[in-house]
Amino acid sequence: MKFRGMAAVVAVIASVGAAVAGMAQAAPGSVVLGGSSGIVFDNNSACSLTAIGYDNANRLVGLTAGHCAPTGARLASENAMEAGAIGVVAYSDNGEGLDFAVLQFDPAKVTPARVVGATTINGIGGHPEPGTTVCSNGRTSGPGCGVVWGNLDDTVTINQACSKPGDSGGPVTVGDRLVGMNQGRLTGLAGIGFDLPCATAANPIHSPAFFAPIDIILAAVNATGGVGSGFRTF
Repeated sequence: MKFRGMAAVVAVIASVGAAVAGMAQAAPGSVVLGGSSGIVFDNNSACSLTAIGYDNANRLVGLTAGHCAPTGARLASENAMEAGAIGVVAYSDNGEGLDFAVLQFDPAKVTPARVVGATTINGIGGHPEPGTTVCSNGRTSGPGCGVVWGNLDDTVTINQACSKPGDSGGPVTVGDRLVGMNQGRLTGLAGIGFDLPCATAANPIHSPAFFAPIDIILAAVNATGGVGSGFRTF
């Protein structure tokens, strides 16, 4: 059983509807977004941005976990709620496939960033091998690192970084290269249930997190042939 980490953070969600509905009243100026930024949706969920960049049509786009919101949901920046809606979910698999969503941003409202806090994304990296230390960052847990234990299959990589509700969609990096999308933490394996939530990113004793390798996600995005195809990081 996998815990997919849908966040329902009451203090944030209470204001999402009003902020996202206020698209016509958006405050002037740009909202800065990059990998690990907190994003909120009009379906009452909050998640983390994997990365921001451009697709092959030069649209300003981003990625997050598919279980965060359905296709068509509008979104706002958690740190700039006063700006109102800044984009829309162009495609979501609703967590039923690889668990990814493509976001299309309004370039008049959003300024892309390579660096957000402890996370720098300067390009795409390969699938990390077991024993590699990867780092993650999310709106709930903040930055932290952990070793890769291995793979459940081609689409699920297990690692010992911290993952809490709201971290879903956040970037997994090696150095300044994006290698994966955080999707939650394991709460069971092979019919055996276990769940030891992560208290802090500095405490390594907790259920392992899992992520989807970014090359697998990008291949699926390209296969849609729509918004996000040809994604390249900012």
